[in-house]
Amino acid sequence: MNSEPPEDGNAFWAQKSKLEQRYQVILDRVTPHATERWVFTGVAIFIYFLRVFIAQGWYIVTYALGIYLLNLFLAFLQPKFDPSLEMDMAADAVEEGPTLPMRSDEEFRPFVRRLPEFKFWHSATRAIVIAFGCTLFRFFDIPVFWPILLIYFCILFAITMKRQIRHMIKYRYIPFNIGKKSYGKSSFK
Repeated sequence: MNSEPPEDGNAFWAQKSKLEQRYQVILDRVTPHATERWVFTGVAIFIYFLRVFIAQGWYIVTYALGIYLLNLFLAFLQPKFDPSLEMDMAADAVEEGPTLPMRSDEEFRPFVRRLPEFKFWHSATRAIVIAFGCTLFRFFDIPVFWPILLIYFCILFAITMKRQIRHMIKYRYIPFNIGKKSYGKSSFK
């Protein structure tokens, strides 16, 4: 007997695949439009906060969203390769004596983020949409005293950013592209 899997299962996976392809096409189309993407995310978070403010609830969901966005932001600010580990290894090498670079990549390495901008935007926007979806269900509206959560989040944000800024100053890296330096007017035409 030749038994084939039911067509319902194949239809489900075909629809799922089709939806994933459509979603990927949309992501591919919005990739080059960074400003518009971030404006959309800003509007989405404004609408989310407006919903939470008007409904006077879902503070735990908002707190979790804030912690997640802070985690994403820190990953966005951090280099992919931790300079503190590299400097420790370099310090060990200095104790053995000075050496010349052995590979071409040891001279200059540009700042590479641990979390690229597009993935940061995509994860943040997806989290905001999921949090907004959670506000549609009373199950997620756990009663809490929201000022405590707000104070705790502000303290956590301040301590974390202070530590990150110290790390950036200590290892001399700037995670933002401020622009191309110009050293005067060029006389070349």
